[in-house]
Amino acid sequence: MKLLSWNVRGLGKPRARSRLHATLRDVRPSVIFLMETKLQAGEMLRVRQRWGFQNGIEVGSRGRSGGLCLAWRVDCDVTLRSYSERHIDVIISRDAEERCWRFTGFYGAPEENLRAESWALLRQLNDSPEIPWMVLGDFNEILYTREKQGGRLRLQRQMDAFQTAIDDCGLSDIGYSGRWFTWEKGKFSLTNIRERLDRGIANGGWWEMFPLFSLSHLEDSLSDHCPLLLNTGSDSNGPRQAHFRFEAAWLVEDSCEQEVIKLWNESVGLVPDRLACVNRGLNQWFRRLRCSQKISTAMLKERLEMLVEQDPTDEVLGDIMDTRLALNLEIDKTELYWEQRARANWLRHGDQNSAFFHRFASERKRRNRITSLNSMQGIRGEKELEIHTIARDYFTDIFSSSHPVDFSRILEGIRPRHSDE
Repeated sequence: MKLLSWNVRGLGKPRARSRLHATLRDVRPSVIFLMETKLQAGEMLRVRQRWGFQNGIEVGSRGRSGGLCLAWRVDCDVTLRSYSERHIDVIISRDAEERCWRFTGFYGAPEENLRAESWALLRQLNDSPEIPWMVLGDFNEILYTREKQGGRLRLQRQMDAFQTAIDDCGLSDIGYSGRWFTWEKGKFSLTNIRERLDRGIANGGWWEMFPLFSLSHLEDSLSDHCPLLLNTGSDSNGPRQAHFRFEAAWLVEDSCEQEVIKLWNESVGLVPDRLACVNRGLNQWFRRLRCSQKISTAMLKERLEMLVEQDPTDEVLGDIMDTRLALNLEIDKTELYWEQRARANWLRHGDQNSAFFHRFASERKRRNRITSLNSMQGIRGEKELEIHTIARDYFTDIFSSSHPVDFSRILEGIRPRHSDE
């Protein structure tokens, strides 16, 4: 699930709405939390519905300041707990099998003298510590002096008050990837100020529930705040190029051999080029096949349900037997597909597949995934191409000799010998 949090600094102008809509199309979040919309509730309702978010909660602005919106798509189950001018608190779940968790969109007071009220609100919201809890938004405060560059120094007591409130609630900062600051002011170096005012904080239950999460600071020119994209499944690097792997399920398909022959005859070039063509063709063929198998399985189940409701004549019983055989064959193909991915023989022929097994079969891939690497110069790379480059440079360096040795002096002390033969 992806959640986008953003202090948009006003959506009254069509250009601002257009820019935000473009960002939503790019990252496709399931849930969005917007701050400082500067719109009344009814107007914000119409705007987010045009973006495809039919469900949501709006807190109208006061004049030309404030305004919150939490909106979600139809595939999310969201229950409202509470809201105010500074927060929207909900319970989220995606499906019946997913454990519920709590999300609070938080907007800290911009005024320094009202900051204590924000921390009091945060403590007040800490009423269910047993529920996994994530708080995301613009807190209008930093935790450490290193989180600010330029301008006057932040008072230590202000940062301590924020840290104490977080500690009292059993929350901790979840970190980030991307640029270090989330807010910027000033176009010249002498007046430029950068601060990390936006962040995510979560309790231990949420960390355990989503061990592969990621929080990214995105780039955008709509607001002086950058968008925060929370991904609970850690797929921030996007799709990766799949390696060729032989599928055991191919062997039970009668058309497999003919497909290989056809792809080989249609390919041109050297053997590696022709193998690459066969690889791509087989993967495309199998994806089409998997899709048709799902449709075929559903149709066979419907036909079987219809047949068993009819009178048990010889013809009907024969059709039932044929349908069951065909359905079992399709199920066996699916079982074989998931058994190969498990890398452990958990399935026995004829066993029932389960959603739990599907999750387990993919766990190894998630656990072994590399999301970032640091180069030898200390530069962090998170994109797939950057990770590949850093890994290649590292192994090239360790397997290359920078100071070749003249071995002739070493071999001078060795007397050559050879046998009579």
